Amino acid sequence: MRKKTGDRFRLFLVADPADKPVVIVLPHKKDPHSTTLPQKILAVLLMVATVATTFEAGGILLGFDFFSAPDRYAEVLPVALGVLAILATHEIAHQLVARYHQVRFSWPFFIPIIQIGSFGAFNRFESLLPNRTVLFDVAFAGPVAGGLVSFLLLLTGLILSHEGSLFQISTQFFQSSVLVGSLARIILGSALTQSIVDISPLVIIGWLGLVINSINLMPAGILDGGRIMQAIYGRKVAGRSTLATFGVLAIASFVNPLAFYWALVIFILQRNLESPSLNELSEPNDLRAALGLLALFLMIAILFPFTPALAQRFGIGG
Repeated sequence: MRKKTGDRFRLFLVADPADKPVVIVLPHKKDPHSTTLPQKILAVLLMVATVATTFEAGGILLGFDFFSAPDRYAEVLPVALGVLAILATHEIAHQLVARYHQVRFSWPFFIPIIQIGSFGAFNRFESLLPNRTVLFDVAFAGPVAGGLVSFLLLLTGLILSHEGSLFQISTQFFQSSVLVGSLARIILGSALTQSIVDISPLVIIGWLGLVINSINLMPAGILDGGRIMQAIYGRKVAGRSTLATFGVLAIASFVNPLAFYWALVIFILQRNLESPSLNELSEPNDLRAALGLLALFLMIAILFPFTPALAQRFGIGG
């Protein structure tokens, strides 16, 4: 709920620690601003860089350096286009839901990374949010759209995989995700007991898409997961979950360098919480809260690997 007090200040209705409504007065100059031309140019440059790193990630999966052999682009084209399509789906979903709620959402600023192509993108709201439900809906739309497309591609790829499929990968690949590995064990069966398995390119595309969308569901700062946490539980819990996420990434950095890179990205670009909504008292309904918790659970299932002993018991790996 907002009231104007001239052109210099705005009033926000929030709750204090005792859950009593209070009013916070913020300067008008703190209102979100539209993306500037230099920022739009930066967004375009980052998008071009992301296209390049996505091709390089496809080359790495095929066992060669694409930057050193660009003439082999046709080999990595299916993976690169698939991952870029998932990234586009994620960002378009954000924009459509933001437009539905009549709030402005900035251009995506993609974060290129060679290992998996991209960490996704970060955006900012360019208008004040009326309530926490709108924050939830916009944040949730991206990963649910991108995640569904990724899951369908993964599932289709596993079903189509057979001996002689285009990609040959180590079955240790499926040990890197509890969800992906379990699904692959159900569909591919005893093929995962071998050291090498033939799979469709759709499996790689779907897996990369799930990883990218799951990374953005981490409950930290202004990541989609952080915004979802803030929408459901409020700013105090969202701040604590951000610190906890940094702690988990710090531990994971000892075994996975990607965790260290992602922690740096969050700390530099996305550690701050979203600005308060005009009405901070109204919470998202129970259905949204349940969907948010389900998304966070799936994020854990996708990003957390099997332990070697558990993978062996599941029959994953030669």
